[in-house]
Amino acid sequence: MFLILFGLFRVLCLFAVFHVACLLDTGMLFPRESSSREVKELNGLWVFRADKSPNRNEGFERAWYKSRLAQTGPVIDMPVPASYNDITQDATLRDFVGWVWYEREVVVPARWVTDEGVRVVLRVGSAHYFSVVWVNGLKVAEHEGGHLPFEAEIGTLIRKDPTTPCRITIAVNNTLTLNTLPPGTIQHMDDHTRYPDGFFVQNIYFDFFNYAGIHRPVLLYTTPKAYVDDITVVTDFLDNIGLVSYKVSVQGAATATVKVTLMDKEGHCVASSSEPSGVLKVVDVKLWWPYLMHENPGYLYSMEVRLMAADERSTYEDVYTLTVGIRTVSVTSTQFLINKKPFYFHGVNKHEDSDIRGKGLDWPLIVKDFNLLKWLGANSFRTSHYPYAEEILQMCDRHGIVVIDECPGVGIKDIRSFGNASLTHHLVVMDELVRRDKNHPSVVMWSVANEPAAEMSPAEFYFKTLIDHTKALDPTRPVTYITDSNYARDKGAPYVDVLCVNSYFSWYHDPGHVEVIPIQLNTQFEDWYGKYQKPIIQSEYGADAVSGVHTDPPMMFSEEYQKIVLKNYHKVFDQKRKQYVIGELIWNFADFMTAQEITRVVGNKKGIFTRQRQPKAAAFILKERYWGLANETGRLPPWTKYPCSL
Repeated sequence: MFLILFGLFRVLCLFAVFHVACLLDTGMLFPRESSSREVKELNGLWVFRADKSPNRNEGFERAWYKSRLAQTGPVIDMPVPASYNDITQDATLRDFVGWVWYEREVVVPARWVTDEGVRVVLRVGSAHYFSVVWVNGLKVAEHEGGHLPFEAEIGTLIRKDPTTPCRITIAVNNTLTLNTLPPGTIQHMDDHTRYPDGFFVQNIYFDFFNYAGIHRPVLLYTTPKAYVDDITVVTDFLDNIGLVSYKVSVQGAATATVKVTLMDKEGHCVASSSEPSGVLKVVDVKLWWPYLMHENPGYLYSMEVRLMAADERSTYEDVYTLTVGIRTVSVTSTQFLINKKPFYFHGVNKHEDSDIRGKGLDWPLIVKDFNLLKWLGANSFRTSHYPYAEEILQMCDRHGIVVIDECPGVGIKDIRSFGNASLTHHLVVMDELVRRDKNHPSVVMWSVANEPAAEMSPAEFYFKTLIDHTKALDPTRPVTYITDSNYARDKGAPYVDVLCVNSYFSWYHDPGHVEVIPIQLNTQFEDWYGKYQKPIIQSEYGADAVSGVHTDPPMMFSEEYQKIVLKNYHKVFDQKRKQYVIGELIWNFADFMTAQEITRVVGNKKGIFTRQRQPKAAAFILKERYWGLANETGRLPPWTKYPCSL
């Protein structure tokens, strides 16, 4: 009887959590084709122009969007998706700050135009950082912030003149201010004895290159007039029974019928419902497990949502399928639990960064990186320092790679960036991030910022508001931010669920003296845990190493020095992970580009792989360590035991 009552209590709790989580009233479902939906990719070559006028505003003053871009001046080819910075031989374009203009003419299928029961939606996966979109000269969307998608319904526009090609114009501005995420400032150099007229620079407070452009796919997709706008799932389990609480949001119909079917990998129905919200019970549930934590990691069910609706003229049917991983996440004062079992993060920090394409989505690179992650024995990564493409999270879902999902709140160093305007924008960004990524089982924690000036007096209100808001959006996942400040002065730390700490002993501090690492790292852990009694992740550590540079005794920037720094950190990790340290994430997975400065030689060289994804000596150190950590769990099938072939 107790088990029955306890099970009912769990279901009721799931309902309660679910209803708290459903604060957003519009969806951002990833575009998928189905029997009722079509997707048309607009990737490829667009025409392009940078607005190099002194005020960067000629495009708006002369209304470039009202006609073909080539009619108002010279244009060049520009690939989408890609950063524009490294595509040409023009140094002024590589470091350009201001408005750039993209244009493409699209032939829209006739059936999309003639059928007024079809919605046609234009979706931009990501553009940095402020975007304005026109269709045939009429503005359809504005969006502030990079890294996250935005949409506009354009069916009525393209139906105005069905014989005219659909001309899409997108203006993108990469200027950073104290109120953007990430923040920055524009500095004008007015000394004409040293600088030319109009000279200015974009100051940034982060250590990666400010790539810009349209970084992710641009799509047209269709839905019926009445359609599934959003789906939210929250999962739990009790013994061998999986619990999937769901809510389907419908737009375009006052009344509709919904059929929800949950299917296993073989396509067999395991649960179903005819209600727009409820709890599906899955007998003999197969849980979603992280890579190397279970012999069958990344197990995904498919939730098919079938909508039927009608108005006075037509009947509409919409079908959308969402992948669902059934798992739980919780935190104690010393552990991070996935499916009620201790999980230890042994992984990496990454960047969306590679040669030529910059931050542009690139499938060969994504697949290569996942092969390297699995070769390394990494079970997790953090999306430093911004949300990654949703396609990457889908890969993580399938492969069981655990994700700390970070917003673009990097470089919040100026006290003016803690004001109301900045906070308001930051809250909107978290809304967009949670709305997009809430259903990914691989996402186990939200990170609201990286290395902010958390010792400043406004920081406490700022981060308490931000963290409380994020927890209200999604009470099922812990919230953190990444700190490098002194534990005694950090005003936001009391409000996070997990402490994530960055430190670079014997690199930025006491350079060359690796003997200080064990003492200083132990002191760091003891101080932070002693004050806050929360589990700790070493969210960054490492050292630069130029590939092929070797010295003995080890010297900074050699591969040997990077190795010995890592080994000294690992000694302390092995002591503290038996207590309250729950993870270690190396900085960085691969070398990446930065702004030109005297502390960086063609980018940051802290990668354990080169920018071209070739291993340095440190990669083999981490591979041995990570597989050793995985083998300690005793939950791996025999064929995965390191050092056997993977």
